[in-house]
Amino acid sequence: MIEIIRHHGTLLLVGSWPNGPLGGIAVTLLLAALGMILSFPIAILIGLARIGEWRWSRYAATAWVYAFRGIPLVMIIFWAYFVLPRVTGVAVPAFATALSAIVVYESAFLGEIVRAGLQGLPPGQLEAARSIGLSYRLAMWHVMLPQALANMLPSLVNQFVSTIKATSIVYIIGVQEVTFAAQQINSFEPDKALQTFVVLACFYFTVCYLISALAQYLERRLRSRRQWRTPPTPTGQEAT
Repeated sequence: MIEIIRHHGTLLLVGSWPNGPLGGIAVTLLLAALGMILSFPIAILIGLARIGEWRWSRYAATAWVYAFRGIPLVMIIFWAYFVLPRVTGVAVPAFATALSAIVVYESAFLGEIVRAGLQGLPPGQLEAARSIGLSYRLAMWHVMLPQALANMLPSLVNQFVSTIKATSIVYIIGVQEVTFAAQQINSFEPDKALQTFVVLACFYFTVCYLISALAQYLERRLRSRRQWRTPPTPTGQEAT
């Protein structure tokens, strides 16, 4: 394993960069981060539609969530790989194809996180906002969403970890992320396949462990913040 890291560590970290395209774990993180950033606005619309007042939007958002949560990511990648060039009329790079598939896939999961975050707030928050004259849309945008986003933060970080692991299958369409790099190393040194893929597993574990630790830290901070804000009961005990 040490020999694999010594000879091919750069390939696993950044691919052929700077003499070639960026790859390795750098592309894995870039793909996961862009997937989360681009899918989040869609997820907010889905979450709002799922609890909205209009029946047609609730049905459409529910259909989106159940459809894309029930389909494997690899299937969506294949659809994007064959459909996007037909729709755009040009050859779409593998990275853009994988990113499009991840955005669609993750928006379904993030939409449910947004919905749960909004429904986890006390219903009196919305009623109070409406009572001062705010429309439903303004009450959601200015009152409910900011509070819900703070509560969602640990779940969003956990979803980011899941997205990092999900990116491991985009190597099948030629995206040069860290699994693709491990496949290249395996082709260079076929007698060291076990060591190569153990190193790959260690890369994923280290990155996901660090991000999960960040999620736990954020959760502790949010919990202590809520306890600090909770007014004490007359008996001196904190209200639940």
